[in-house]
Amino acid sequence: MFEVSLMGSMPRGNALLKAARDLSKGRLDRESYEAMVAAGTEKVVRLQEAYDVDYITSGEQGRDNYVSFIAGALDGVEMMSMSDMLPYIEDKKAYEDMLSILDVPANSIKNAICQGKIKRSRSLVGGELEAMKKLTDRKIKITLPGPYLVTRSMWLKGLSDNFYDSKEALGEDVIRVFKEEIEELQAMGVDIIQFDEPVLTEVVFSPAHTRTFMCASLSEKKDPTEELAFATHLIQSVFKTIDRSKSKVGLHVCRGNWSKDETILLTGPYTPLLDLFEAVKADIYFLEFSTDRAGSIGSLFEGHDIFKEATLGLGVMNPRSDEAEPAEKIIARVEEVMEYLPKERIMLNPDCGFATFAKKPVNELEHIEEKLAVLESVKEKLRARYA
Repeated sequence: MFEVSLMGSMPRGNALLKAARDLSKGRLDRESYEAMVAAGTEKVVRLQEAYDVDYITSGEQGRDNYVSFIAGALDGVEMMSMSDMLPYIEDKKAYEDMLSILDVPANSIKNAICQGKIKRSRSLVGGELEAMKKLTDRKIKITLPGPYLVTRSMWLKGLSDNFYDSKEALGEDVIRVFKEEIEELQAMGVDIIQFDEPVLTEVVFSPAHTRTFMCASLSEKKDPTEELAFATHLIQSVFKTIDRSKSKVGLHVCRGNWSKDETILLTGPYTPLLDLFEAVKADIYFLEFSTDRAGSIGSLFEGHDIFKEATLGLGVMNPRSDEAEPAEKIIARVEEVMEYLPKERIMLNPDCGFATFAKKPVNELEHIEEKLAVLESVKEKLRARYA
């Protein structure tokens, strides 16, 4: 009952960030850098063990952000900064204004952009999984950017269409890449494979769908129905390749997690995404619910039977706030969910990771530890109360 996991990213230390810069400029060899990543990963694993986290995650210590790290494992993909992408943006002023409003540093955040036919040159996250399996005997969750996020963030009109006729054609190769990755991960052994699809909320809640900075061409389609159908196809196709007897598949959806300013993040209930949730048939839906921006819990269960067998990974902590949520407030939230779901199918987690972008974490280790301590106490109290 009430198993706990983190959502993925954890802050990287200053030394590791410097090492990443030195590696990119040829001032540090790959072996030394990987040793630092391994040390950072072990620190994250030990922290989770100390607070009795049930499913261990890597902390994504070797990633520059939650999606563009894939450029290092894919042929036909190159890193581009927001500034590099600007010449390909049709409405340049609107894009620059959006970056300013959303508090996005144009030169420090980079995207993996399709600049050729894509194929896997090595595993995307197999190294992280191998490292965790050496460090812990606990159950393991590996985190991956979802196929819709990957396809959309890689597609840059005016550049990517030199190699693919459409984003739909690119998406078919993305599905193939994930199929290969999943086969490898399941052969190694993993308990949960979690796919992050935060751009889904951009599709349904952003005016004219031009707001996102991770997917420069999202404004190309203005009908959310068509976009959601495309997303459903990609996610469903990937999920069907997973052997559910070996691993559970999780879908994580939030409303943005790059700034501590809640006023610039999206607002809206999950209602427009329920058909997609029902169609893709995840085993676990990791959903943001610690803020009012996510709407009511009850809206998940209106007119849909998504959770007939699935588990809800209930977001009970805001990763962007320094203050730890009161234990009794979290317990009350969990008990609200118990009106709809049995306790065995309720998991507990923060809404998102604590450091979506390596150079711009939304929290610090001191506050994260306080939150983990509260989460551990909540789990203990709930298990004692409902054993």
